[in-house]
Amino acid sequence: MSRYIISPEASQDLDEISDYFTSRNIEAGERFINAFEQKCRNLITFQNMGRSYSEIEPSLRGIPLYDYIILYRAFEDGVEIVRVVSGYRDLGSLFAESDDD
Repeated sequence: MSRYIISPEASQDLDEISDYFTSRNIEAGERFINAFEQKCRNLITFQNMGRSYSEIEPSLRGIPLYDYIILYRAFEDGVEIVRVVSGYRDLGSLFAESDDD
C-alpha cells in the first residue's frame, strides 16, 4: 500500500507555517493544510511530479504549494516529505546546514 510519511524536519516546518497562519489568517491556514494533504495524496500516485532538485541531492524532488515548496523523495511504496519551505529560500544552503548536524 502506498503512503506518505513526513520527516521530523518537515513536521517542524508545518508547525511553523501553521503558527504563522494562526497569527494572521486561520482560514488561509486551513486552506494551506488541505492543499498540502491533497498534494501529498497526489504524490503517492504520481511520484515524479514536480521538479527535480538533483543538483542539491540526487533523489530530491519538489512541487510548489502557494509560496512554498514541498520537497520529497520517492521510495518503493510511497514518498517521504523531507521539508516544506518558502520558495524564496536558498535551498542549497538549507540542505548544506542539515548535512553539518
